[in-house]
Amino acid sequence: MISELHRQQTILLYAKTRSIPDRIVNLVQRYVRPIVRGKARAAVEFGAKISVSVCNGFAFLHRISWDPYNECEDLIPQAKKYKQEHGCYPERICADRIYINTKNRNFCTRNNICLSGKRLGRPPKNLEDNAAYKQQLSADQRKRNEVEGVFGSGKRKYSLQLIMARLPKGAETSISMAFLVMCAEKILRLICLFFVAFYAWIYCYLRLCPLLVALRNICQLETEELPVAA
Repeated sequence: MISELHRQQTILLYAKTRSIPDRIVNLVQRYVRPIVRGKARAAVEFGAKISVSVCNGFAFLHRISWDPYNECEDLIPQAKKYKQEHGCYPERICADRIYINTKNRNFCTRNNICLSGKRLGRPPKNLEDNAAYKQQLSADQRKRNEVEGVFGSGKRKYSLQLIMARLPKGAETSISMAFLVMCAEKILRLICLFFVAFYAWIYCYLRLCPLLVALRNICQLETEELPVAA
């Protein structure tokens, strides 16, 4: 591995270039590759590139890659997997702008899927339709932020930014287990919420039951005391 690193650095030095295929950046985690993101905070990131979808509040991991690739390729396979699991395509897909290309637009149009994003061409002349479209677009973007929240909570709470496995299979297992625990905690919160609501209903019923019985007795006494007209 050190010999390969020396060969790559020699090529970068004498060829006067700054990129090379399968560039080694870590001798311990030799499978890690630099991924150019173009963000203001970090132009280049190191680690796995994952494809995630969120359905009904649950995060699903679809793809793990250590090499950079275009994310727009994942939309159609994820939609087909959704149909395989649920028997139909999703009604609406709230995706990032990188997913909204001609191929994905045509696929969603053929299968009656509403893909969030700006329309092609000029905006409609009808002001009401334009306002409704902008409102729906804003709602889709807010809903899509749930995926960004999954990445944030995964890095902060589930140690997705501290993957220290030496082998790629071990790192992929750690990432998959993080999403498994994330879904398990979501189920646990839903179960706790159900039992809290159930016990709250029982408590309210037990508190209101004597009041209802007393109110019924008062109504019966008032009915019995009413004089009967001759």
